[in-house]
Amino acid sequence: MGKKSRVKTQKSGGGATSAVSPKDMMNIISELLQKCSSPAPAPGKEWEEYVQIRSLVERIRKKQKGLSVIFDGTREDFFPELMAWAAENGASTEGFEIANFPEEGFGLKATRDIKAEELFLWIPRNMLMTVESAKNSVLGLLYSQDRILQAMGNIALAFHLLCERADPNSFWLPYIKTLPSEYDTPLYFEEEEVHYLQSAQAINDVYSQYKNTARQYAYFYKVIQTHPNASKLPLKDAFTFDDYRWAVSSVMTRQNQIPTEDGNRVTLALIPLWDMCNHTNGLITTGYNLEDDRCECVALQDYKADEQIYIFYGTRSNAEFVIHNGFFFDNNSHDRVKIKLGVSKSERLYAMKAEVLARAGIPSSSIFALHCSEPPISAQLLAFLRVFCMSEDELKEYLVGEHAIDKIFTLGNAEFPVSWDNEIKLWTFLETRAALLLKTYKTTSEADRSLLEKPDLSFHFKIAIKLRLAEKEILEKAVASGQAKREYFQKKLEEGAPLPKYEESNISMLENSVSDSKLPIILGKLEEADETGEQELKMTEALSEVNAGGDVLVNGDSKQLNGTNTENEETLHREENAMKTDDAKENVEEITECNKVAEGQS
Repeated sequence: MGKKSRVKTQKSGGGATSAVSPKDMMNIISELLQKCSSPAPAPGKEWEEYVQIRSLVERIRKKQKGLSVIFDGTREDFFPELMAWAAENGASTEGFEIANFPEEGFGLKATRDIKAEELFLWIPRNMLMTVESAKNSVLGLLYSQDRILQAMGNIALAFHLLCERADPNSFWLPYIKTLPSEYDTPLYFEEEEVHYLQSAQAINDVYSQYKNTARQYAYFYKVIQTHPNASKLPLKDAFTFDDYRWAVSSVMTRQNQIPTEDGNRVTLALIPLWDMCNHTNGLITTGYNLEDDRCECVALQDYKADEQIYIFYGTRSNAEFVIHNGFFFDNNSHDRVKIKLGVSKSERLYAMKAEVLARAGIPSSSIFALHCSEPPISAQLLAFLRVFCMSEDELKEYLVGEHAIDKIFTLGNAEFPVSWDNEIKLWTFLETRAALLLKTYKTTSEADRSLLEKPDLSFHFKIAIKLRLAEKEILEKAVASGQAKREYFQKKLEEGAPLPKYEESNISMLENSVSDSKLPIILGKLEEADETGEQELKMTEALSEVNAGGDVLVNGDSKQLNGTNTENEETLHREENAMKTDDAKENVEEITECNKVAEGQS
C-alpha cells in the first residue's frame, strides 16, 4: 500500500509567509472582496476587471506560499486504501479496478465481462459526503449561523471537504486522498490561456467563475478569522486561496443530487469510487435506491475485461464541460451555443408579442441555444422566433382569432408555419444573428484548426482552442441552415403553395409525440430556469444581509451535471439587466441589425 500518508502543511517557500502580518493580509482580502462585489463592468471592460481581480488573487497566493495542506505520496498510492475502505463500508468492489488511461487519465476498468444494464457498482449513503453530513460535522455551528452556507449547498460541501481533509482521523480520508491535487477548469488556467477564450461565447462564464470564487474566498476568509463559531474549524491557521480553489473544484466536478433519507427532498453529495467513472455519450444509468439506501449504477453497454467503464454525465455543452469539468468532449452530440434574445420593450407590438409568448409559457426575453444538430433550434426557440417575427395581423390571429388558444400549441411545431413570410423572416433573422456572432471571433475556424496541429500546445491551450472552434462550427451550421430554410420558404411563397391546414385533431399528435420537432413547447428547460431563479432569490436574500456572494447551483441528474461557479448571481444579474434594458449597449448593434432584417420584410 506504499508509505503511510499523513496530512501536513507545506513549509516550502523559504518561510515567506512569516513576514506577512494578519493586518496586511486582511487589508488585501478586503480589497479583493470590495473589487469582486462591485457592479458588473461596462461592456468591453470584462477582461480588464478579470485581470485586476486576478492580480489581487496572485498577491494573496504569493503571501500564502507554503501554507496549503498536502498529503505525502501520490494520488495513485492511495487507490488500494480507497478500495479497501469501500469494501469495509458496504460498497461493491468486485468486477472492476482503478486504472490509468492514455486519454482520460484515471478511470474504472472492467476485470471481467459486464453486461449492459448489469448492476455492477453501488455505494451506501454512509460513504457519501453530503450537505447533511456537513451539518453534523465540525462545520455545523458555523453552518447554523451563516446564510451563504445555508443558501448554497455546494459551498457548504466545499467547506466540509476542507475540514475533513485537515482532520487526520476523518472517516472520509481514504476518499479525499484520491482526489486530484489540482484540476483543469479555467480556475487553474494561466492568464495567457484564458486570453485564448476571450472571443468565445463562454468567456463571460469563465470571468464569472473566477470572480465569484475570489469573492467567496475573501468573504469566508473574513468569516473564519472573525466569527466566533469558526474558531474551532481546522482552517483558522491556514485557509489559502489555493485550498479553496481546490475544494470548490472538487465539488464542482463531482457533486450530484441524491434524495434525503426520508425521500422528501434532494441534497448534494460527493460519491466516492463512482466519481472515478469517465464520460461518454449515452443515457443516464445511475440512480438512488431508497429501499437499500444506496447509489446504484448499471452498465451503459457491454464491457469486456480490460475495457474502460464509462457513464453518461448528461446533456452538457462543451462550454459546460470545459468550465465545470476541465475537459472537452470531441464527439459531443449535445453541444450548443447560448444565444440571448428578447423582444424590445420599445417596439410598437411589444405588448401583443409578450402576451402570445406568455400564453405559450415562453419569456419575452431569455437565453436560448443553437445546437450542433439539425435543425439547430429547439421547438421552444422556433416558437419564440415565430412570435418575434409576427406581423400585427398574425398576432391578432393568435390572440383573438378562431381557435387562438389551440393554435398556441402549434408555435413550436415545424409542420405548421404561421405564414411563409413569417418563416422567411425568422430564418433570415437567425442567419443574420449567427453571422454577426461569428464576426466577434478574432480568429477563423481554419486558423484554429491549424493551431491545433501544433505538437507543443499545452492541455489548457488545446481545450480553449477546441471550445472556441466548436462554437464557431455551430454558428456556421446555423448560418447555413438559416440560409437553406430561407431559400426553401421563399420558393414556397413564390409558388403560392398552400399552408399546411391546421386541424383540431392535430393537438393530440402534438401532445403525444416524443419528437422534439413535434412538441408545441419544450417546457423542461424553462422549469429548470425557474428552479434556478428560486435559488437565485435565496442567494440574493442571503447576500443582502452579508454583503457578499457565492454562486447559484444548477442541478442535474448525474455526475458533474451541477454547475457551481458559473450559473451564479453575477451572470444571472448581468443577463437580466441586459434583457430588461433593451437598448443595452452590448447587444444594440446585433439586435438592431437583426431587427432590420426581420422588420424590413413585413
